[in-house]
Amino acid sequence: MRTDYETLHIEKADDHILIVTLDRPDFANAKNTQMGSEQKDLFEGLYVDTEGVRCVVLTGRGKVFCAGGDLKERKGMTDAAWQRQHAIFEQGVLALRMCPVPVIAAVNGPAYAGGCEMVLTCDFAYASTTARFALTEVTLGIMPGAMGTQNLPHAVGERRAKEIIMTGRPFSAEEACQWGLVNRLCEPDGLMDEVMETAQKIASNAPQSVMRAKRSISVATQVDRFNGFQFELEAYNRLVPTEDRREGILAFNEKRKPEYKGR
Repeated sequence: MRTDYETLHIEKADDHILIVTLDRPDFANAKNTQMGSEQKDLFEGLYVDTEGVRCVVLTGRGKVFCAGGDLKERKGMTDAAWQRQHAIFEQGVLALRMCPVPVIAAVNGPAYAGGCEMVLTCDFAYASTTARFALTEVTLGIMPGAMGTQNLPHAVGERRAKEIIMTGRPFSAEEACQWGLVNRLCEPDGLMDEVMETAQKIASNAPQSVMRAKRSISVATQVDRFNGFQFELEAYNRLVPTEDRREGILAFNEKRKPEYKGR
């Protein structure tokens, strides 16, 4: 796994938890072409080989999570250059969405536009009480283009999503939690501690079980309930012959903590 990215700081918290920090604090962690390429590279790599990673934590350096696209870089871009950059962003979003292991957003500050879309693409999010959110694209003559119009209605409902996107109006961390965009509010100094506690709980569970459950839950919002159940059963039955399934049952009966190997 690469760790020498220019715009992302990569750190292994332990053998199974990867902390990914958006690392352009002088630019409010705004997403430039380089960051888009590096996001794509990182998450495509995890799709091919998790290298033992069982949970990813995504956060931002400094006081801002991500201000969205880097509009200074975009100033004067030709239409062709803009679309080329956005194609890279699109692939990065899909790579994040398809990451086989859970990704938790630790929203340490404002998450606007593409930054808010990044939070929505993660599996779930904890936010600092100082965080703020907005999808401001329509105020700039564009619209959300990183799955914002797809993910937001699932999080907050269609009518709320329309209001958020059509006004571009910022909203508080408290509102984000009430509406379902984030799971938990944390004091700023305790955000990473609370996120890491949850990440460690996830990482202690059987990794194949977690990955297949993640996929099954994602499918649930895309298909009817009967076909979703068929996907669930297929995923379930693939776990029956695993070593971890046998280890989990044995450990329960022996009254000890299981030692999962991901096999």
